Amino acid sequence: MSKSPASATHYRPETRLVHSGTLRSQYGETSEALFLTQGYVYNSAEECEARFKGEDPGFIYSRYSNPTIAMFERRMIELEGAEAARSAATGMAAVTTAILAPLKAGDHVVASKALFGSCLYVIQDLLPRYGIETTLVDGFDLDQWQRALKPNTKTFFLESPTNPTLDVLDIPSIAEIAHSGGARLVVDNVFATPIWQSPLALGADVVVYSATKHIDGQGRCLGGIILSSEAFIAEHIHNFMRQTGPSISPFNAWVLLKGLETLGVRVRAQTDTAARIADVLASHPKIARLVYPGRADHPQAALVKKQMRGGSTLVGFEVKGGKQAAFRVLNELKLAKISNNLGDAKSLVTHPATTTHQRLKPEDRAALGISEGFIRFSAGLEHADDLIEDLTAALEKA
Repeated sequence: MSKSPASATHYRPETRLVHSGTLRSQYGETSEALFLTQGYVYNSAEECEARFKGEDPGFIYSRYSNPTIAMFERRMIELEGAEAARSAATGMAAVTTAILAPLKAGDHVVASKALFGSCLYVIQDLLPRYGIETTLVDGFDLDQWQRALKPNTKTFFLESPTNPTLDVLDIPSIAEIAHSGGARLVVDNVFATPIWQSPLALGADVVVYSATKHIDGQGRCLGGIILSSEAFIAEHIHNFMRQTGPSISPFNAWVLLKGLETLGVRVRAQTDTAARIADVLASHPKIARLVYPGRADHPQAALVKKQMRGGSTLVGFEVKGGKQAAFRVLNELKLAKISNNLGDAKSLVTHPATTTHQRLKPEDRAALGISEGFIRFSAGLEHADDLIEDLTAALEKA
């Protein structure tokens, strides 16, 4: 197979999203090929032996190596500025593997309290079952991160911006604290996307994505990816995934690979729309609170300017009147659809208190800013004016 000449990190992100990592077969196809195969054949027993010993760099089995999957991983590596990557079946498979694979009983993990519900399950419920100690901290409070550090602390984990309240955490400072104690920092960057934030450049050691979200961006398939140094992937991730099998299918990898071609265009358009919606809702009389990372009134506006290149495709807002009013708004919307997904070409809305964060105690949700009236809005690719009209009409009926 021949390699695309554009597989180089000196190109700008938009170019990498179209060309990086492309492998062409002897047929010279324009679009990346989809290799739907479980295994591979060898020209000789000697070649097979060399492949399994790692002396021949070819493919062995699609559970952990496949040309289409390799193209997706290479494109993400060059976009993110990582040394290596492994893709997974889902975003949560990527998160769980990135956290769990390097750990053993007796290790300690520190994480921000502001996490997606499934991530909280991994930290609070899953890891302790295997003798791994965990501590949750207020992600904004650097002193809490510092105090939580122990001799056996191996991993810090956070989301920034957070799900669903779009708070922004200080990645460089938290990375510095982690490194001072010999720990690594894992960052879930799904809400920022690689278009607007580069955690590795900010000091993080590992970045994870639910590729189901913006990377696919059109509601078609599931996927996830872990990006880090060659040493971390080789030592901790590759063999774990090879033996336990949270593998992405070649078909899903191909869909995600094609989704990357338009990621920059989609994220920029969705961000512009989200910013316009935020500006309108900020002054609406039925909105008690508006959170958007691109606005000057965001609680961490200075930090947003420091570590992000743009705002977000998501807007968080609290409707006056609690759950009843929020449900009326959701039910009155005509364009935006009720769904717990995000980053889609279609605008999506969800009520976190009864969906993504419903397993939390009411007082824990309140502490995170997830009120009964809070709604998370994911801007799609519809015309911004149509979405604004849809939202304002729904609010009028609340």
